[in-house]
Amino acid sequence: MTDRTGTQLSLFDARDAAAAFTVRHSQRARRLTVRVFVTGRVEVVVPPRTAERTVRDFVARHREWIERRRDRAWRDRPQPAAFPPPVIELPAYAERWPLPVTVAPATLAVCGSAPDVKLRRSLRAWVIARSMARLGPWLDSLARETGLRYARMVVRCQRTRWGSCSSRGTISLNACLAFQRPAVVRYLLLHELAHTRHMNHSSRFWCLVAGHEPDWRALDCELARGWRHVPTWMLDDGD
Repeated sequence: MTDRTGTQLSLFDARDAAAAFTVRHSQRARRLTVRVFVTGRVEVVVPPRTAERTVRDFVARHREWIERRRDRAWRDRPQPAAFPPPVIELPAYAERWPLPVTVAPATLAVCGSAPDVKLRRSLRAWVIARSMARLGPWLDSLARETGLRYARMVVRCQRTRWGSCSSRGTISLNACLAFQRPAVVRYLLLHELAHTRHMNHSSRFWCLVAGHEPDWRALDCELARGWRHVPTWMLDDGD
């Protein structure tokens, strides 16, 4: 059975549309978890056949945490903009692409008659391809500079994390980094490379990061609020 998304429920008051959350039943879930996306959407992932009362009790126990995260998401959420955009700005790579664009290894053609959902997905796929092409050499260069080795790199379009590093040395990067300042992206790359040596946020981890980026605290704060720079078409299909 594949995962399925249930109907919208409310935190406590059905009249409060802002408090709605989505329940997703997952075969892989072993316990209830809750995620607050950068758009402010709240999703509760539950094992199959979980009772609605159990879900509501779980959400009630975590209400304060959910509201804090949702308030922060709304504060830092991207601002609506015209779609499709006339120009795609990728500050991380110092690139500016008027639409339509054609560039190896990916070609993006925007047709005004195509549905918005298809256009948004095409734009995301193109940004992912550009990020693969630009972040790979950048990460390799920093790995040589720092002596921190990784196994491989993958780029995805994520809505909750900027990057991660697995115990096997796979560094996952968010294509939304393309919309951040180069200094912020460099910090995130160094952060994930440091995890190849310390799979935690211990004092030794931060000392290693600081050794390569003394201004990491300010850059980390800037990255935490970096979602405001990401266009909404990178985060949803507009439905």
